[in-house]
Amino acid sequence: MSEVRGIYTIWLREVKRFLREKTRLANAFFQPLLWLFIFGTGMRFSAGSNSFNYQEFIFPGLICQAMLFTAMFMGVSIIWDREFGFLKEILVSPLSRLSIFLGKMLGVSTDVMLQGLIIFPFAFLIGAGFGPIEFFKAIPIMILIAFGLVCLGLGFASFMKSLEGFGLVQTFINMPMFFLSGALFPLTNVPTWLQWVSYFNPLTYGVDALRTVMMGSSWTPLFPIYIDLGVLVVFDIAMILFGTYAFSRTE
Repeated sequence: MSEVRGIYTIWLREVKRFLREKTRLANAFFQPLLWLFIFGTGMRFSAGSNSFNYQEFIFPGLICQAMLFTAMFMGVSIIWDREFGFLKEILVSPLSRLSIFLGKMLGVSTDVMLQGLIIFPFAFLIGAGFGPIEFFKAIPIMILIAFGLVCLGLGFASFMKSLEGFGLVQTFINMPMFFLSGALFPLTNVPTWLQWVSYFNPLTYGVDALRTVMMGSSWTPLFPIYIDLGVLVVFDIAMILFGTYAFSRTE
């Protein structure tokens, strides 16, 4: 089996497993509805502005939230594969560990992208003012976000021996990254110390970049778009190296 074919096979397995889990697809569809139409409507009148409503403001943040939670959750696939013996089988195959990791990374990243794309039709329900051009501008940013988060999840899962332990790590990472990203509130309205803490969160730059391309002139970016993209690229490189190293040590 060639390395490329092995990567493709592992990618296809991850995508099929995601699509066959109907409950996860249903959750991917209904959870954003709750955030947009219950939480978003409740906060709309207290946090909105003259140029956009609160639902429009949190929409890019909810895309990042769905991608973050899915990326970290899917890291558990490494632990499941170890428990059921599948990981041992592919580790003794002729495939290199780098190819196995790339196959899983690409497969889980595809799942994460699907999770994010499912949310886009809701934009029409809230009257968000972006069209096909803004949609296609958002895709490369989402890919950058997905790669970094997926490698982060797979990397930590490679070190963990139990589902319970990984669940604790997952919560410890998800909550701070989400709440410090500015997904739910403008970072310009928080204390300075909290702003600086948020600047060390890579998801902050993902949310800011998505808002920049999706909200246009309605949104005043925290950073120029090239800084947002530059930070995401550096984050991706660091996480790919971390994930590859962690997976190379898994047993």
